[in-house]
Amino acid sequence: MATYRITAFEKTGESIVDEQFEATTDQEAKKIGEEKLTILDALHKTHRCINPTGKLLLFHP
Repeated sequence: MATYRITAFEKTGESIVDEQFEATTDQEAKKIGEEKLTILDALHKTHRCINPTGKLLLFHP
């Protein structure tokens, strides 16, 4: 398992989420990230999900 990071922000710059989670693959991490963002109603806000090497899996400016 690898550790991934997801962050999301309001337009004001206020942090909505900044957390790490584990997943087996990038695809699994992308799915988990989308689920977390949906639960937090942040899917259409500025967000990103990165893998351990910094590769963007999810991004919304």
